[in-house]
Amino acid sequence: CGADTQKMKYGHRGSNHPVKNLKTQRVTITSQNHGYVVIEDTLPEDFEITHINMNDFTVEGIKNESKKLMSVQFHPEASPGPGESSYIFDEFMTLL
Repeated sequence: CGADTQKMKYGHRGSNHPVKNLKTQRVTITSQNHGYVVIEDTLPEDFEITHINMNDFTVEGIKNESKKLMSVQFHPEASPGPGESSYIFDEFMTLL
């Protein structure tokens, strides 16, 4: 999408990361395994931040409705792990 990323001092690893959906204000526990983060200030204007990590407030999800793009930094399938984020697949299908 054109945004920059940077290496995190401590990556997000494990199945206990709280992530907030900014549209619904709901927090879910997610499974994650990544060591880089999107730099918020470098996102193009036509992208919106959809999810943030509640531990360090880093970007966990982005979306561009006009280009029909979305991405998250966690595992919505979470198998094994929490299944609270499976709604992401429904949102993706609606976007298409």
